[in-house]
Amino acid sequence: MHLESYELNRLDTMEKKHSNKFYVTTPIYYGTAKPHLGSLYSTLLADVAARWNKLYGHATFFLTGTDEHGQKVAQAAEKAGQLPKAFVDKLVPDYMNMWHKYEFEYNKFIRTTDPEHIHAVQEWVKTVQKKGDIYKSVYSGWYCTPCETYVTETEAGPTDKAPNCSSCNRETNYVSEESYFFKLSAYQDRLLEFYKNNPNFMVPKERLNEVIRFVESGLKDLSISRTTISWGVPFPGDEKHIVYVWADALTNYISAVGYGQKGHENEFNFWWPADLQILGKDIVRFHAVYWLAFLMAADLKLPKKLLVHGWIKVNQQKMSKSLGNVVDPEVLYDNYGADCVRYYLTRSMAITHDSEFSIKDLEERITSDLANDLGNLLNRMLTLAFKNNLAEVPKHTVWNEAGVDLRNACWDAIEEYEQYMNDCQYHMALARLWKYINQVNSYFHANEPWKLAKENRAEFTEIISAVCHSLYTIGFLLWPIMPKKMNELMQNLGKTVQVDSHNIIDLLKDNRWDHIFHLQITQTLFEKPEPAKKEEVMQKEKTEESAVQNYITIDQLMPIELRVGTIEDCQDLPKSDKLYQLRVNFGDFGVRQILAGVRQSFSPEQLIGKQAVFVYNLQPRKMLGTESQGMMLIAKDSDGLLRLVAPQERVANGTRLS
Repeated sequence: MHLESYELNRLDTMEKKHSNKFYVTTPIYYGTAKPHLGSLYSTLLADVAARWNKLYGHATFFLTGTDEHGQKVAQAAEKAGQLPKAFVDKLVPDYMNMWHKYEFEYNKFIRTTDPEHIHAVQEWVKTVQKKGDIYKSVYSGWYCTPCETYVTETEAGPTDKAPNCSSCNRETNYVSEESYFFKLSAYQDRLLEFYKNNPNFMVPKERLNEVIRFVESGLKDLSISRTTISWGVPFPGDEKHIVYVWADALTNYISAVGYGQKGHENEFNFWWPADLQILGKDIVRFHAVYWLAFLMAADLKLPKKLLVHGWIKVNQQKMSKSLGNVVDPEVLYDNYGADCVRYYLTRSMAITHDSEFSIKDLEERITSDLANDLGNLLNRMLTLAFKNNLAEVPKHTVWNEAGVDLRNACWDAIEEYEQYMNDCQYHMALARLWKYINQVNSYFHANEPWKLAKENRAEFTEIISAVCHSLYTIGFLLWPIMPKKMNELMQNLGKTVQVDSHNIIDLLKDNRWDHIFHLQITQTLFEKPEPAKKEEVMQKEKTEESAVQNYITIDQLMPIELRVGTIEDCQDLPKSDKLYQLRVNFGDFGVRQILAGVRQSFSPEQLIGKQAVFVYNLQPRKMLGTESQGMMLIAKDSDGLLRLVAPQERVANGTRLS
């Protein structure tokens, strides 16, 4: 949905009620691969936050999208044999389709290749440049392509070899080029003052302490342009440069709501600042330091809160050794449905730390929490009511002691659930709500309405009404988590989830339990996972695992000589666009000529002087008329990028791996 068509008729009337708006963002995802479990989780948290605020009657704006510029994307496109724009154009629908399946109601899907975004980035650069906070110089240092980030001198330490990236632990490359710099150092004191005055700016608070320590260690000016790549936003006034990807990517949060666009000033002033920005812990520094400084430099307001979630981990012993289909959102959707996966991720993944994902735990949650606790409660109540001709549950005004206690417990649950949700502690909110669901089950069982149906019609009706009112409240509170299933639950009660300008949370807290319910029996709310389903998912693991069980014996392994050598020279091999001709020094074992098909992934400068591992005793063979006297070992990472296999510390040339 475009911003222009999104409730603009409400903006004028709500301008005086700016507190009644809620703007939430996800990180924008690299346009190099399909959605994975981590990107699904971040987007789910944003959708839950947006829906929760809709229950307050807030005008909400939910932003997500893709980060499509930078060297990482350009390299992935080159390997796919495509131009960068064509490459990302094919991947973006994968995100949109997946988010639709999981019922994410985003208002805008931004792409950093959108013309409006490119214009906004250039406007930000010109604004900050006028202020004197951008200058041209030369950058020399270590750079991590997958993370699109530079490694600081402090992180690199005293070293004569490439340090690993502090974020992804991959090896970095040394670059030296002309660059425009942002005066990040000038904002160190302002940032520290902001952190001090806003201790609740980040959830969880421990992350803010890490950021403060980083800033206190001293900020250096930040390179925000590159000349060695061409895929990006042209730097205004100097198109030899492109805007460095983080200065480009972070600006999406303001470009999406009208920044730098004539005629969109009112929209921007209404939506900005963001109320909640959701991100993973690996990109905290970019958002809590660089992004805030960028905004300060442009005299823009700062976001109100950052929600930093941990990583979802997979137990390698129980799951496939690679993430594979088991944690593919498409596979989870096909086997368990959107709402069950949404519930599991919000209930079992704690915001404050890393959490484990397992199919077994997912299926147990669906069975125990959803099918047994909630679904069975609804089913038992409906079956009993229809069996005793109570399709219409009348208004009830006078409650006995047990009914009053259940209603009071309901009000208590709403207040505590509300506090947890507003603090973004979604797993705690759901744990509290399930405590109440268990209370309702206990109430239903203890009062034995199946006996009262014939003996005491009034008490029977009261019990059914109490359970209906409880389910009505539960349906609204769970709607941000499981929107489709809670709409189905409400249909069974003869109600609907209507989200408008009313504050539904306050209405629930004031609810005197005086509704009339027109009961309907539809399909079963939650199905327990079928054994065949589980076997289908697990079979994909077994197939994947069996594919790598092509064992060799120790006797077959021992003759292979893997030795470390230093690449002393690297030349293009004539007539080949893939092969390099390397001269490799193996110390006492001599110097050898080895051909390596890595020309599209490394420049000669990135290889010369590096140590790598080679198959030393491979029988020489000729390629394009040139003899190769060994083979260099190469690994491919999760992004499809090639990496040298090399020792962590320098060793003597010729050292044999054992």
